[in-house]
Amino acid sequence: MLYLKFVSIHLKSQMQYKTSFFLTILGQFLASFTALLGVWFMFERFPEVEGFTFPEVLLCVATVLLAFSLAECFGRGLDQFPQLISNGMFDRILVRPRSAVFQVLTARIDFSRLGRFVQAVLVFAYAIPASGVQWSWDKILTLILMVVCGSIVFFCLFMVYAGFAFFFVEGLEFMNIFTDGGREFGRYPFAVYGEKVLKFLTYVIPLALFQYYPLLYLLDREQGLLFMLSPLGGLLFAVPAYLFWHLGLRRYVSTGS
Repeated sequence: MLYLKFVSIHLKSQMQYKTSFFLTILGQFLASFTALLGVWFMFERFPEVEGFTFPEVLLCVATVLLAFSLAECFGRGLDQFPQLISNGMFDRILVRPRSAVFQVLTARIDFSRLGRFVQAVLVFAYAIPASGVQWSWDKILTLILMVVCGSIVFFCLFMVYAGFAFFFVEGLEFMNIFTDGGREFGRYPFAVYGEKVLKFLTYVIPLALFQYYPLLYLLDREQGLLFMLSPLGGLLFAVPAYLFWHLGLRRYVSTGS
């Protein structure tokens, strides 16, 4: 598969400087570790946050962090897409016999972002047995859907961010509220931020569909397939994200460089 060949090429190129590569991974790990310390300090002062205990909140931390790290690693090309337009490189992409999205994605795959991935796995290793969840096949499936669908939602947010570059040349920084901000705010169940925020993150930017509602199912606070399969609802966000990208692509005018 052509995409896997590109993955291999990027991995080999980044491994040419092994010391720099692993130090960058360590830096990513330590940087996200400070956010985890913030959660820990919070629970040193308060035993619960809106009825959620420390191990239960760690499930949110690990889920969002793992989903974001996967999306950032393999969707890095979309995150840096405004640069392709400003330097004229996107014109070359358009004359090649492959889809523009595929070429943008394969232009940059950043494995150094896996530092957050490692931390998320370690947090899961603690939170899964400590959370008190009675794990069964349906809850294991729910957890997998939370991570997979979450990474797709973040990936779609990167696509929306890239789509704005067609209209404004540079991507709009407010999108960081939903990408990096979504990762940071996702340290806690989204319900703690109030009903209006929860509705916005349910019906507009579907971050709560893979974080909050399936978490309630894992903790036996809600029952039914609606909560178990709610992460799948977040996949519908791919439709407006792709249409927005396609709209920008149709309106694109060459830089002439």
